[in-house]
Amino acid sequence: MNEKRLRQLLDGIQQNKISVDAGIEQLRSLPFDDLGFAKIDHHRQIRQGFPEVIYSEGKTTEQVVAIMEKLVEKSDNNILATRANREMYEAVTAKIPHAEYHELSRAIVVRHGEQARRGHILVLSAGTSDLPVAEEAVITAEVMGNHVERLYDTGVAGIHRLLSQKDKLFAARVLIVVAGMEGALASVVGGLVDKPVIAVPTSIGYGASFGGLAALLSMLNSCASGVGVVNIDNGFGAGYLAGLINKLGEVEV
Repeated sequence: MNEKRLRQLLDGIQQNKISVDAGIEQLRSLPFDDLGFAKIDHHRQIRQGFPEVIYSEGKTTEQVVAIMEKLVEKSDNNILATRANREMYEAVTAKIPHAEYHELSRAIVVRHGEQARRGHILVLSAGTSDLPVAEEAVITAEVMGNHVERLYDTGVAGIHRLLSQKDKLFAARVLIVVAGMEGALASVVGGLVDKPVIAVPTSIGYGASFGGLAALLSMLNSCASGVGVVNIDNGFGAGYLAGLINKLGEVEV
């Protein structure tokens, strides 16, 4: 339940369009629903403007389905589940037929109403191996109502591939740079643009990359101003943060 629906509920009680008991019952579950194995934070949409996102890894299929059903029931916004497998998706569609599955990003999405597309976020990947993380960022930002563009396989080993796309770099309001190996792409992009750059290190690379630690440290030590870094393989965190930055100054219609 978002702020608009909360106001409608209170107005309905005041105008006797719904009973006081019915209104109280709806308000009772406003902060959270306790499913025993999870406490679903319905208040998050009011506090942060977007519903709780389901992190599916480590949960059972049944738990993911139950949480998603409850979120869809109580929210009028898009619902997102990350790190989900196809078995989870098929179980969700048995209950919510219009749910979508994005194979590469492992995301389940349930869309609600007309889809907003504000601003301009550009997601870059250094290599094709980084695409699962990059796509997680893309889907997250899109579900939050942002216009997102992709620019993939632009790593520093062939820097001309990036420099030929300068118009796209300069047009974006926020840029997400996803890179493994030594993670150099974030510094290069950060040195070219005057917009926030969110760097995402990935666990892609040979032995001395230490599962993404080398890229993480390179990005943290970037000499380019305006580069911030999220955790290894955290495409979701980058997409969410980019969405928050992108909507600043936007007028909601």
